[in-house]
Amino acid sequence: MSSRRGRRGTQHTRQKDAVLKALSGCDDFVSAQGLHRILNEEGQGIGLSTVYRQLNALADDGKADIIHLNDQQMFRICQDGEHHHHLVCEHCGRTIEIEPPEQWVHSVAEEHGFSVNSHTLEVFGICPDCQRWEA
Repeated sequence: MSSRRGRRGTQHTRQKDAVLKALSGCDDFVSAQGLHRILNEEGQGIGLSTVYRQLNALADDGKADIIHLNDQQMFRICQDGEHHHHLVCEHCGRTIEIEPPEQWVHSVAEEHGFSVNSHTLEVFGICPDCQRWEA
């Protein structure tokens, strides 16, 4: 089987393509274990360690977002490749991209004498559907 070289020398393999396709089918953040389960249900014979490796490679290449939720790494495909932030449900993982508070970030940094090189903002809470289940 031949493979194609991608950006920064990463190989495009059957496994990478399968992980990318499965991740693209997820609207919300998903764990490596969750994606591994999806791949197995689709009949893909990919090991969990390969799924982790491919997800981290996608994140390193800027093709996937990564957050930490409930002590695990969660992944989501980057839809537009632009800098963005998320509102994430801590129960179900529902994710909404939100407008970045760029002005606030820079004004707070300036107030404390910092210059901003980069920033990350994830807002965690409970979505309306999960709130109904809790009530």
